This record gives sequence, structure tokens and C-alpha cells, in this order.
Amino acid sequence: MVRRVAIVGAGVSGLASIKCCLDEGLEPTCFEQSEDIGGLWRYEDRADCGRISVYRSVITNTSKEMSCFSDFPCPDNFPNFLPHHRLLEYFRMYARHFGLLQHIRFQTTVRSVSKRPDFSTSGQWEVITETKTGRESHVFDAVMVCTGRYQEPLLPLASFPGIDTRFKGRYLHSREYRDPEGFRGKRVLVVGLGNSGGDISVELSRAAAKVFISTRSSTWVVSRISSHGFPLDMVTRTRLIHFLEWLLPSAIMKRIRFGKFNSWFNHTNYGLASVHSPKFKVIVNEELPFCILSGTVVLKPTVKEFTESSAIFEDGTTENIDVVVFTTGYGFSFPFLEDSVRSLFQQSCSLYKSTFPPQLEKPTLAIIGLIQLTGSVMVGAEMQARWVTSVFAGFNKLPPISRMMADISKQQQQVAKGPPEQLNMRMSFVSYMDDIASHTGVKPNVLRLLLTDPRLALAVFFGPCSPYQYRLRGRGCWSGARDAILTQWQRALAPLRTRVLDDSLGGSTCSSWLGLLALPLLLLPPFLLS
Repeated sequence: MVRRVAIVGAGVSGLASIKCCLDEGLEPTCFEQSEDIGGLWRYEDRADCGRISVYRSVITNTSKEMSCFSDFPCPDNFPNFLPHHRLLEYFRMYARHFGLLQHIRFQTTVRSVSKRPDFSTSGQWEVITETKTGRESHVFDAVMVCTGRYQEPLLPLASFPGIDTRFKGRYLHSREYRDPEGFRGKRVLVVGLGNSGGDISVELSRAAAKVFISTRSSTWVVSRISSHGFPLDMVTRTRLIHFLEWLLPSAIMKRIRFGKFNSWFNHTNYGLASVHSPKFKVIVNEELPFCILSGTVVLKPTVKEFTESSAIFEDGTTENIDVVVFTTGYGFSFPFLEDSVRSLFQQSCSLYKSTFPPQLEKPTLAIIGLIQLTGSVMVGAEMQARWVTSVFAGFNKLPPISRMMADISKQQQQVAKGPPEQLNMRMSFVSYMDDIASHTGVKPNVLRLLLTDPRLALAVFFGPCSPYQYRLRGRGCWSGARDAILTQWQRALAPLRTRVLDDSLGGSTCSSWLGLLALPLLLLPPFLLS
């Protein structure tokens, strides 16, 4: 019987895990190596602070209604997209409200997590931690690893001949980037065009003499704002869209998605993406198209090699470069896990439902937050934590190892055959949430709701697939979930009501907005943001 649970990390996944342990009557102890909560989202001015943090200007790509904890909505007055300091403020409110801080040991580093000698029968773990006063050994019934996927910067210098031998300028990984001040007047090359690459390029264009972006794949750029002015993810991340994507052939959906992408601007004209490209990704950035249009940001192909002061590209062109910023992503590792455990998974698709190592004799180790979804990872991590703690507490069970391995094999085959964006473990938000919710017993039953609460059923199916939907039934159900769903549009509009104008044609209720939004969705399914 699991009672004592060790949680590694007090970021968003760690906070959710503490709360879920308490909900299930477990006894959590969270070890956090820094002096505060927030993890990646707690900004530090210094890049050498010993941990990875966001850069100064970062703002969430998913809206507050689609990113919040499922039983703790963001305050009405919070903006729809949160700067890092507002998101951290929300985390603090959540931690205080549910009394989580008393379960966290700050400035405590986990050095080792290893099986006890009797693990095959007890499932227990020995956890060795270190503080300023020395090392300490603990015994726990289960462990939840919440260190996330942004751990080790990937700096592929071997793929760029001359960068570390001939090039006399400066190069750095985006992990070291904080603000554009140190780049004023420089000619900067940004390698890689993901969300960070786009954000950093736009910000640098305001200070640097010139910014170049080198990218090898097609990149579609979308805005956070829908054509109706609402957050895009609230409009597109719905069960209706998810159903239509399942119903329609993938070729038709791809054509619709590309059409929607190009309805904002022609990506081929900007050198960003082509409808004929077999590999592509989607990023969120409102300003990048204008920067390209104004010439402050210039798209370039892959770098062939570096000279002392320039970059030579595959098309034969050369540009003088002062600084190179690699926005080439992160890898993950768990150095504190014993080798026999760490070898069981090299990536999240080696885990059962991206959560449990399937070959363990006892299911008492779980990895939380090692996922990439087409929606909020924070919401996905909370759902994982709810499932994991229900397994630890004995209310749910995992299938036999053979079935878990078969499921993993099937998932890996689907990823290999699927669209290129899935190669980075980016899974459908609604599919993944519903899958884990089914195992936990909290997936909403739309048909039953249609019979018992038609208004709620329509909001659940046609409206945003917001986290509150997974608090309507089952373990951990929340009495405020129904109201949170029916008032989510009001909370989206609330921070905009700083200057109220009369608009008699615009309708006065959010239900009328929902009707207006549902009609075009029925006629033409928009794309699913990747």
C-alpha cells in the first residue's frame, strides 16, 4: 500500500502532483533544489543561476482558460495570455489555496533514486538528497519525477563546420538568452525556428543591426488571436473539431489546415512554408510576418559552414555574422535514477501513456510532464498526476506488462507513420486528455449530459475543451466545474472590459458568442493548432 510519495521538482508538474497526492490521502514530500516554486517559469536575470528559466519577455502560447488547473480557474482580471510573472503569481495562489508549500523541502537536491533490495515485493525506493548541511537517505513507497523535458540544452555544433574552430564571433544556446540589450548593433543569426526561435528573432530585431533565421523545415506561423478576437485555442481546441478530424480523411484535413494558415498570409512568399513540404511545424507568433515584411528579419536556408566572420548557406549566399543563437531545443535525462531504471526509457514514447515505465515489477515510479501536446502541457501534467496518484492509492490499476508493451509498440508505430510534427512526441491534446481521463474514470460523458443537462452538453461539445470538463464526474469531481465551463467566455472577456462600448449588434451574452462561433465550425472545420 503506497503512503509516502517522493516528488522531484516543484514546478507546475510538482505542484499538481502534491495536490493530487493530498486528494488521494497520500503523504507527499517534494524536493526542490532551488529556493522557490515555479520551475522553468520562475524568471532569473542570470543565465548561470544553475537552472533553466524562461527569457524576460516570454508570454504563454496557450490561454489562461485552456492552461489553468482543472479546479482552480485563473482570476477574471488576469489577461488571457500570461507573462511569466503573472503565471508564477497564479502558481503561488494555487499553492497557498491548497496548502502545498508545507510539503516542499526547498534547496534540497535529489542525488539518487534507487530500488530498495526488496523492491519486487515492496515497490519501495531509496531517495538520497543533499542540502547545505549534508546528505540524507529516505525511504518512499513511490516516486513522481516532475523535472520536465527542458533539462539539457541541445547544441549540435558538429552539424555546423567551423562554428567552434574558425568562427571568431560569439555563439550561445537560447538557454543563455535573457533580453536583447547585449546584441545591440550586432548582426545575429538565429539557428532554428520553433516558438523560441521566432520570439527571440522578433525581439532581437528591435536592437540588432540585422537578424537572420536559418531553418531547414517548413514553418507555419499562426496568431494567438482568432478571427473573432477570442483566444485561438478556445475556438479550435474543441470536441467538435476533434470529431471532424477523426471523421474526415487526413488529406482533406491537411488541405484545410494549410488553407487556414495561408489565409493570414502566403507563407511561401515569405520563405516560411510550402503546401508541398513533407515536413513542417507550427509556431505561434503575431509579429514575425511583419518583421520579415519590413526586412528586420531575413529567412535563410541551412548553414553549410562558418568562416571567421560569416556564415555560408546551402544556397551559396554568405552573410557577415557577429553572434549565433542556437534555438535547437532541449534533451532530457534523469541522472539521479539508477541505471537499471533509466535504461527502461529513452524517450516518452517508451513509457506507458508517456507516464509509467512498463517493465517495473511494481508501478511505483511515474514521470510527470514529459509530454508535448497540441495544447497546454500543464493541463496534461495535472491529468497524469491525477491518474498516477489514483494508481498509487489503489483505486485504479495498470494493465499487465504485455498489454502495456503492446500499447507502447502501437504508439511508436503510429508516431513513425504519422505527420512529421508527431516525431517530436507532439500528441493531440483532446485525444491524450480523454485517454488518460478514461483510465482515471473522469472523462466527460457528452451523451449522458445531453439527456441530463443539455446546456452543459452543448458547451462541452461545441465549446473549448477546457480542463474543467475533467472535473464533472469521477474521483476528484469539483462542484464548481459546471459553472466554470458555462462562464469561461466571460472570464476571457473580463480583462478586456477596461473600456466598455455600446454594440447593439454584437449581442450581450456569451451564449450568443458561442452560437456565432459554432456555426462556422460546423460549416468549415478549422485547423488544429500544432
